[in-house]
Amino acid sequence: MNKSVLEKAITIAEACADAAHRTVAPYFRTPLQADAKMDDSPVTIADRAAEKAMRTIIENAFPEHAILGEEGGRSGSESEWQWVLDPIDGTRAFLTGRLSFGSLISLFHQGKPVLGIIDQPVTNERWIGVKDEPTRFISDVLPGHIGTRTSLDLSYAELSCTSPDIMSPEELLRFNNLKKVVRRTSWGGDCYAYGLLALGQIDIIAESSMKPWDWAALVPIIEGAGGRMTNWQGEPLDLNNNDGTVLAVGNPQLMPEIIKHLSAR
Repeated sequence: MNKSVLEKAITIAEACADAAHRTVAPYFRTPLQADAKMDDSPVTIADRAAEKAMRTIIENAFPEHAILGEEGGRSGSESEWQWVLDPIDGTRAFLTGRLSFGSLISLFHQGKPVLGIIDQPVTNERWIGVKDEPTRFISDVLPGHIGTRTSLDLSYAELSCTSPDIMSPEELLRFNNLKKVVRRTSWGGDCYAYGLLALGQIDIIAESSMKPWDWAALVPIIEGAGGRMTNWQGEPLDLNNNDGTVLAVGNPQLMPEIIKHLSAR
């Protein structure tokens, strides 16, 4: 991997996060018309404008790189470098005035995520993950220190998921197997929950129906904080072959036991 490309990409990714931040924040808690996409998920003018701003920055800096965005689809020619963008992860939360949404920017090299950013434009929090480097957390006001929790007992674990509605009936049964053995389960986290896992506030996140733009940026952040991300079978997340399940764990030693519960029917 060309280190100079990655170093430049970090600067460009932060510029994208800044652009999305400036675009999205003024729309928060204002009357917005949301359109329904083919999968019935909502999209707003803020989503489209933020992605357009990020695409422009990337295309100017790296015209040879491919881009995959939730709103604009795939653009650019085949490349060993591919950006994956979600201008507002958690649009439902954004529309209802809740703070669990964020902008997600990620870069893949030869199909593997090497860079990821979560930016929360209202709380002014940002997580930056780079492959083989410690994750960084930037906040002007809110406290937080990078480092996942190392509890070895599931009975003390905090489990999170955005909503039970994202799971099929079979997946929900499997999720409930895990839910029975943890301390607590919280709902409604969107990408913000993954940032909290990187800060050691949450131990496990198990979700399904996840598209690449939902999880791409999160992998370097979680792994750079000491955790691990896979699908529910413990396999690495892949752009081309993923069943939509995502498992993020603060303590990787708990992964086999968690997967056992998620595999039971």
